[in-house]
Amino acid sequence: MQLPEARNVYTSQAEIDEENRKIRRLQLMMSMVLQVLCEDPNLTLDEASELAASSKRAALAMFPDKELAYDLIYRPRLQRVIHERFRLQ
Repeated sequence: MQLPEARNVYTSQAEIDEENRKIRRLQLMMSMVLQVLCEDPNLTLDEASELAASSKRAALAMFPDKELAYDLIYRPRLQRVIHERFRLQ
């Protein structure tokens, strides 16, 4: 009887580990996107907007039901960097 419970624990831990990997991957991706937005001297406003949109698509591919979290955490950062970089009002 203890064997099925042990499998659930392992499955659960594996799911937690996978979730943590996906979160870390998302954080790394967003750091890279923000870095490019800040430092690429040849980046145009259209390219920056497309990069931000692509990052949202990638994030939602990893976490399909977390659009609100993305909009609360990452969208303001991306908007702030784009506004500062291109001096938008």
